[in-house]
Amino acid sequence: MSNLYNRPICVASGLLLPFLFFANPPWLTLMGVGPCWAVLWLLPWALVDGPKSAAIAGMLLGCLLDGMTLGDATYIPSLLCLGLWWGNLGVRREPFERRLNLGLLAWLGSCWVGITLWLQFVLRNHEEPSQWLGSWGFSTVLAQSLLTGLIAPIFCSFILLFFRKQKALILEKNRFGR
Repeated sequence: MSNLYNRPICVASGLLLPFLFFANPPWLTLMGVGPCWAVLWLLPWALVDGPKSAAIAGMLLGCLLDGMTLGDATYIPSLLCLGLWWGNLGVRREPFERRLNLGLLAWLGSCWVGITLWLQFVLRNHEEPSQWLGSWGFSTVLAQSLLTGLIAPIFCSFILLFFRKQKALILEKNRFGR
């Protein structure tokens, strides 16, 4: 098996996300909103490890984030869908080499996560449609997705290279039977 979850360092990198979620540096915020760290970590994982592992990682990451936030909305469906989508992109296409592709995918993923969370809050609180664009959700989604899309080319490319190196080590270890 050549899956990233066989490498403890790869799994430990995902456990750093709660720290990034809470210790978001103030210089890395826009209107008081930080980037979507879950998207920035899940994108490289999905591109390297495939849809099944990424879907499981998205669900576990969603459970972890849901445990840290005290809201009615959940991250699980959005991260599960992103893991499946990005995992299929990683399997079917040539490896992503361009950083702008990572930025675009992270921007779309962050928009998706923000919009699904926002819609869950809107539907559970029974807000009127006239209040949807004037609420806090629109500005939060806009700020978070913009910041995530700008950070992704640097952050995701670094993590993507790290995960690819770890996967190559796993394949080499399995090939030589060590």
